[in-house]
Amino acid sequence: MLSPAAAKVFSLLLLFISSWEICSVKSTVTYDRKGLIINGQRRILFSGSIHYPRSTPEMWPDLLKKAKDGGLDIVDTYVFWNGHEPTRGKFYFEGRYDLVRFIKLAQQAGLYVTLRIGPYACAEWNFGAFPAWLKFIPGMEFRIDNQPFELEMQKWVTKIVDMLKAEKLFETQGGPIILSQIENEFELVEWNLGDRARVYGQWAAHMAIGLNITVPWIMCKQANAPDPIIDTCNDFYCDWFSPNKDYKPKMWTENWTAWVQQFGTPPLYRPHEDLAYSVLKFIQTGGSMNNYYMYHGGTNFDRTNGAFVTTSYDYDGVIDEYGLPSEPKWGHLSELHKVIKTCEPTILNSEPTVIPLGPHQEARVFNPPTGGCVAFLSNHDPNLPVNLTFWNLQYELPPWSISVLPDCRTAVYNSAIVTARKTEKKMIPFQGALQNWESYSEGTPSSDSSKTFVKYGLTEHLFLTRDTTDYLWYTTEVFIDPSEGFLYNGQDPLLNIMSAGHGLNVYVNDQLQGLHHGSLETPQVTFSKKVKLRGGVNKISLQSVAVGLPNIGTQFEKWNLGVLGPVTLSGLNEGTRDLAKQNWTYKIGLEGEDLGLPFTGGNSSVQWAQGPTLAKSWPGTWYKTTFDAPEGNDPLALDMRTMSKGLIWVNGHGVGRYWSASIAYGNCSPHPCYYGGYMNNQKCLSGCGKPSQIWNHVPRSWLKPTGNLLVVFEEWGGDPTGISLLRRTI
Repeated sequence: MLSPAAAKVFSLLLLFISSWEICSVKSTVTYDRKGLIINGQRRILFSGSIHYPRSTPEMWPDLLKKAKDGGLDIVDTYVFWNGHEPTRGKFYFEGRYDLVRFIKLAQQAGLYVTLRIGPYACAEWNFGAFPAWLKFIPGMEFRIDNQPFELEMQKWVTKIVDMLKAEKLFETQGGPIILSQIENEFELVEWNLGDRARVYGQWAAHMAIGLNITVPWIMCKQANAPDPIIDTCNDFYCDWFSPNKDYKPKMWTENWTAWVQQFGTPPLYRPHEDLAYSVLKFIQTGGSMNNYYMYHGGTNFDRTNGAFVTTSYDYDGVIDEYGLPSEPKWGHLSELHKVIKTCEPTILNSEPTVIPLGPHQEARVFNPPTGGCVAFLSNHDPNLPVNLTFWNLQYELPPWSISVLPDCRTAVYNSAIVTARKTEKKMIPFQGALQNWESYSEGTPSSDSSKTFVKYGLTEHLFLTRDTTDYLWYTTEVFIDPSEGFLYNGQDPLLNIMSAGHGLNVYVNDQLQGLHHGSLETPQVTFSKKVKLRGGVNKISLQSVAVGLPNIGTQFEKWNLGVLGPVTLSGLNEGTRDLAKQNWTYKIGLEGEDLGLPFTGGNSSVQWAQGPTLAKSWPGTWYKTTFDAPEGNDPLALDMRTMSKGLIWVNGHGVGRYWSASIAYGNCSPHPCYYGGYMNNQKCLSGCGKPSQIWNHVPRSWLKPTGNLLVVFEEWGGDPTGISLLRRTI
């Protein structure tokens, strides 16, 4: 029985739903507590996240077909604001960012679409998908009751909605979009920032409702989502979850297939038995929509990684980074989807009867008056199998598993019994594919370069680069009087530098003094070393390096990068000199970037070394070679294990960052991960003591038959002759 207040809200909800139905003669999308109702049919829906910029348009049709063939109903994606509006007011919807094309291809594949407009995505994406320019609008405060932020956010969301309406892409217009999401996991921000965050959260929700998209809005991890917005769950398990009103459906927007991997950490693999168990546990407790995050993770091409996130975003997806099904996960889940679809009407038209069968065992029976009977038999013991008696029949259940009985008699599927064929994927090198390397040494910037400028004091990294490059040079001159004592007593002065992160490469008089980096937990970098200085003018050059921008947290406007001080030189006659309080010469980016090396290999003015003069193990070096496309259609990758840290381009396309020198540390087991027991982000780790990533995906569609240009910028020093081209095959 609803309270009077709840009844009033419910009446408003019915009015809102009616307005959806009136708006379109083509179709309707509504809901009740049992699930989404699409064109009058209540549904149990299986969904998978495939982020369009993390693959190429040429990959999209095959990925979407594999998703459909795997039993999915929906493809889910964020919208990536900073990819579409990298410069304020200048929009880009082409190539990997052709959102409309992706949605239309999904419809052609027979899939619905959930569009998570955000605009905050998290997604381990650079700056959480916020454009960098947003940070520098006067008075800006992110994701809080702040007029500058709300103005820009509303403009962006409205632009996306209007564009999709014009293309008739909402389900009620005949398109595939059945759900849209506003904001993302905002409840965490409210806990941290309080009332102003709550005001903004409600404002964002009502702003979205006012856009009249005619399909439901959702807010994930947002318990106070106002009507008629549906609050949803993100977790490894969501059987425990209930929406904030009993007339809203129980939906799972992120069933995590793994966990984010950062440089310096090992990958996590989630057993397919546990993933299937979590889905069945959710459905038997009233869940009606399950989204795998990620179904296909893909690749963080260009510089789209969040801070310290690996370029591979495989996420142990059902389809791997290269577009190949991960077996037996793909097949095991496909069978689950087929079985549940045969049970759909029975489950949706009745409430389960729960029958205890043991201390950790139970049956849930769906038996509607209209006929049909479906039972779920569960063994929640993580270690012990059991023999159960249910309705006078015997059933054997492995540990931590659920069996589905579509007729309440015959067990046709068990989450821990895997019949799908396991396949082993291999990386096979093309011998001799990459030869004739050439090198070009970057060097520290010259103060008389037209690309440099002078400012007093130290300036924040992102304020100058606006995220157009990973690199910013800080250079200053230090005059040493010939009478300085250290010139005669051998007690070299101590140079101390503090950087807000993420990397710091220090040169004194063009001689490398150290290569330093932070981590996600501690992005700050400290350099402290005695340095050799000479009488007269000395040059100190600091290369500040970004490794992606933070993608999670609060108060994005307060996040800083680069050398902000203190920078001091101690051990002088005067004591300690504050180098922050003097002029600094700045250079945005690398000389090679100015020369166009990533895209063309440079012009005739660039003197490349080759053969015996090829630079190896030298920091700040560019390398290039050309190669022909290998025969066949197997996905391709570069093996970068003989290199250290840097960036890769193929034919001008940003393959992404590599950091082969970053070794994974964690609590890895030498044995295969056991599926039983609750999953968490520290379980099922593997690969400790090895590089976090050595392979970088190169999409085939980026290649020409012959003469492909491969360019690498090596930051720390490596041997390019050890780079190999691989094909990924089953």
